[in-house]
Amino acid sequence: MRVIYLDNNASTRVADEVVEAMLPYFSNLYGNPSSMHVFGGQLHKRVEDARAEVARLIGAELEEIVFTGCGTESDNTAIMSALESYPRKRHIVTTRVEHPAVLNFCKAMARKGYRVTFLPVDKLGRLDLKELDAAVTEDTAIVSIMYANNETGVIFPMEEIARIVKSKGVLLHTDAVQAVGKIPVDVRKLPVDMLSLSGHKIHAPKGIGALFIRRGIRFSPFIIGGHQEKGRRGGTENVPSIIGIGVACELAAKHMNDENSRVKALRDRLEEGLLACCPNAMVNGDSEHRLPNTTNMSFEYVEGEAILLRLDSYGICASSGSACTSGSLEPSHVLRAMGIPFTAIHGSVRLSLSRYNTDEDVDLVLKKMPEVIKELRHLSPFGREEMARKTGKLRTN
Repeated sequence: MRVIYLDNNASTRVADEVVEAMLPYFSNLYGNPSSMHVFGGQLHKRVEDARAEVARLIGAELEEIVFTGCGTESDNTAIMSALESYPRKRHIVTTRVEHPAVLNFCKAMARKGYRVTFLPVDKLGRLDLKELDAAVTEDTAIVSIMYANNETGVIFPMEEIARIVKSKGVLLHTDAVQAVGKIPVDVRKLPVDMLSLSGHKIHAPKGIGALFIRRGIRFSPFIIGGHQEKGRRGGTENVPSIIGIGVACELAAKHMNDENSRVKALRDRLEEGLLACCPNAMVNGDSEHRLPNTTNMSFEYVEGEAILLRLDSYGICASSGSACTSGSLEPSHVLRAMGIPFTAIHGSVRLSLSRYNTDEDVDLVLKKMPEVIKELRHLSPFGREEMARKTGKLRTN
């Protein structure tokens, strides 16, 4: 059965070019780049070449990029570094809709005695910048706000956020894991102090990430070990994956126009078709400021998990939200924060595309999804009642 993969915000296919570039580093070029001998030491230049590609994609300097194990490590490192660097400051500002990598880390810091402000969002998933302005105080060690939401694709106004936070002399970190490679991100124009990105969101392998650390800011390493990464992240370099993320960043720059035109057109056709074919469906989040590949839709009176299982039987892969919370029985914290109605929040599905998706993929979803929703609503007592109400067949006393 052909697989239609629409879960690219969870993870992406590793690009063929990335696999090809990585292969020699699993076999012939297996040395340690920190070694004194030529066999291992020759890899150091390859690592620096990859670092240059990552830096180029976001407009950073070479020495401002630190390789990490994943986006979560980058997020944790940024926040912990701020707390370690400014020990007298005991306050963190973040939002209620962050990825668990930031949200749960901040909750852990709260249990250790730090004060954390979790900023709310409105029904479209947007921040109130006046609330941000009021939340940042002299006691704030760091503000950590995501660039784009992983569930809805809503893009936050980072330039305005940076203007507010930097005017108060406070560190600003952004989790840009979902944004980098999909939309232009340029730290030369955006005065963030730290920025996280992840390889497997941009067609590199899992297990590799990077943290941008602006030159001159105080930094304290999260993983303490050897002198790797100039003492900013201990542990032997994951050379094959570093090579992979370097190539992936090069490809991301090359394909970004496609992401913002062809992929966006596919997403829009999918979204419009589902709204037309499925009654009581809605799009969650700000449609104007949104990643070009992401749509989060709610289908009232059905269970999102049931939708996903039915779609899976047709080879269609989607998700109900963050893969990092898929083991939880709780409904999406992002949609709850947005105040999505109870009748819709449980029937939410995230569809996220990539450059590998085609018109045929969209056609199949548009064919199967209405059948799935109709079938599940027939099985649901709430769905049957609502449909009967709409057709005037529900008898009321």
